[in-house]
Amino acid sequence: MNALVNVPKNGSLSSNTSNVNFPNWSNWIDELFNRDLPSVFSSNFNNGITLPKVNIRETADAFIVEMAVPGLKKSDFQIELDNQVLSISTETKEEQENQEENYTRREFGYASFKRSFTLPESVDEEKINASYSEGILNIHLPKKEEAKQRPARSIKIS
Repeated sequence: MNALVNVPKNGSLSSNTSNVNFPNWSNWIDELFNRDLPSVFSSNFNNGITLPKVNIRETADAFIVEMAVPGLKKSDFQIELDNQVLSISTETKEEQENQEENYTRREFGYASFKRSFTLPESVDEEKINASYSEGILNIHLPKKEEAKQRPARSIKIS
């Protein structure tokens, strides 16, 4: 009898004469648990804190912070400045209850975020202002007079 049987490291038996590769039970279980879950399973779950996207740009006179936060009201925001740290936060709670004859349905939601930025010393803290329109929070951080960029000028040599 010359038929050789290969015994792989995982302990399953396979014949070298077969052209069909059937997954063994161990490989199938490993594949099931080691791959990413389909989006169907994860799409309806909150996967943690989501922070809004922020653009920060600098002009000659100021820094401008633009934050994408659609669906909120300007009264939902708290903007604070403490020791040159600008903090933007919001907290919203929603609760809804429907009572029918044989049942009560309650739904509630909670969302919050907080973003903080250390401001450069060149920002004039007394003149900071903010506005909210069409889902974008704009914060205007004007520079101090001595920090503003001045146009180039020629200096004559005497």
